Amino acid sequence: MVIGGTGGFTAAMTGHQELLTALQASSAHLRDLVDDLGAGQLTASAYPTEWTVADVLSHLGSGATILHRRLDDVLAGLDTPEDFNQSVWDTWNAMEPVEQASGVIAADQALVERLDSLHPDEAARFRFSIGPMELDLAGFIGLRLSEHTVHTWDVEVALDPAATLLPQAVAPVLDRLGAIIGFTTKPAGAVRDISLRTTSPDRSLILSLTGDSASLQPGSDGAPADVELPAEAFIRLVYGRLDADHTPPAGGPVDLDDLRPFFPGF
Repeated sequence: MVIGGTGGFTAAMTGHQELLTALQASSAHLRDLVDDLGAGQLTASAYPTEWTVADVLSHLGSGATILHRRLDDVLAGLDTPEDFNQSVWDTWNAMEPVEQASGVIAADQALVERLDSLHPDEAARFRFSIGPMELDLAGFIGLRLSEHTVHTWDVEVALDPAATLLPQAVAPVLDRLGAIIGFTTKPAGAVRDISLRTTSPDRSLILSLTGDSASLQPGSDGAPADVELPAEAFIRLVYGRLDADHTPPAGGPVDLDDLRPFFPGF
C-alpha cells in the first residue's frame, strides 16, 4: 500500500510542503535545545530513561544521515548498500556526546535542506519502501516528522518535566497516526472500540482493538467520548510516552491506566 497524503484516518490530506514546514519548525526547535545544553546535560537521562540525551541525539542524527542517503539513492535510481545503516550507526555510536550534539544539528539541517531543494518532478516521482509500506514524499517526510517530534520531546522533557510536543507538529503527526498505529499497538487479545476526543486540534476518533491488531478511524463529532485529552498527549500515549508523571488533565469514563498497556512504546 502507498502511504502518503493519506494520514491514516482524516479526509483532509496534508501535502509534503506542509509537512516539510512542520519538520523545519521541529528542526529549529531541536537546534535551540541543543545550543543550550551543557556537557553534563548530554549524559543525563532522557526519555526513555535507559537513553541519555546524547543517545537520543545520536539516534536522530544517524536517522537523518540514513534518510538523506536513501532519498538521494531513490531519486538516482540506485540501491542503498545493505550494510549502510549499520555503518552509520557504528560511526555515530563511536562519537563522544559533544560530537553527537554537534553532529545532529549538521545532519538534521542537511536533510531538511535537501528536502526543501527537491524539484517538483522529483517530489512527484519519489517512492520509498519500508517494510510493507511504500511511501510517497509526504509519507517519507511524515515518517521523519513523527520521529523527530517525539524524540525532540525526549530531550526537552529531560530539561523541563512540563514539556509538550511542539505545537506546529501536533496536527500533522496526529493525522498520520492511523498509518502506524497497527504496528505500535499491542492489544494482547483485547477486542473493543474506544472513542476518543482530542483538543488542539479537535478530533473525534475511534481506536479499534481486534485481538492482535489495531486501527484508528474517524469518530462522530457529537458522540460521547470514552477518553478526552489534548492531541499531543494522545500522540505520546501511542508512542509510549504518557506515564502518570507526564499526563495532562484528561476526561471520560475510561481510565488512561487501562490504555497504557496497549502502547508499550518504541
